[in-house]
Amino acid sequence: MSLGKRALAELLGTFWLVLGGCGAAVLAATITGVGIGYLGVALAFGLSLMTGAYALGAISGAHFNPAVTLGLVVARRFPVKELLPYVLAQVVGAICGAFVLFLVANGAPGFDAQASGFASNGFGTHSPHGYGIGAALVFEVVMTFVFVTVVLGVTDTRTPVLKGFAPIAIGLALTAIHLVGIPVTNTSVNPARSTGPALFVGGWALVQLWLFWVAPLAGAALAGLFYPVVAGAAEERPMEEVGPVAIAPEQAEPAPAR
Repeated sequence: MSLGKRALAELLGTFWLVLGGCGAAVLAATITGVGIGYLGVALAFGLSLMTGAYALGAISGAHFNPAVTLGLVVARRFPVKELLPYVLAQVVGAICGAFVLFLVANGAPGFDAQASGFASNGFGTHSPHGYGIGAALVFEVVMTFVFVTVVLGVTDTRTPVLKGFAPIAIGLALTAIHLVGIPVTNTSVNPARSTGPALFVGGWALVQLWLFWVAPLAGAALAGLFYPVVAGAAEERPMEEVGPVAIAPEQAEPAPAR
């Protein structure tokens, strides 16, 4: 599969993750009496990732997150020369997803992206429950470390799971992380997811965006270093087995018996 096609799949997958997850937070979480709340938003992020991984994992590996791509590079499960194209595709996809969400949200009377926060990540006065910069930094580093470790573990060919079940485990991990972290930072663990909404909020969201790049990337790098030390180096595998959907390489048809 060409790099261009794989980057396009990453763009589409990250677009869906932001539109589905952030869309749930912006459009459906706070409706009086019938809003889906934190649980619904957490499930929306997990389901968006899971469905995107099933749909596109065979093309790109379904990273949809610069932190995941960096963790795979550090763990020597993804070529470093393709890190930047993947990250660029993910960021563009996140911005496109936030743009579509912005267009839809503007259809409601009185909508204001900056006043609502537009599902942006933040700390201090912009944390949903006022958590400071230290708590936000610790949370994002640790939870990204956990998330990327899950990705590395369930996509390891030595892991005793049925083929094709990895996206479920990864989607559930993201759901659990959101259940814990929405009150703290609105939950990032994904620099692209943070960048898309922040561009439409501007101001404080852009000022605080640095933390939601630095902390997830640091956590991902730590996971990339940690997992091979604990589990041992994984053997070389084709691109289709790098990301959340681990698909065995195509086997040649056996020669007919003579």
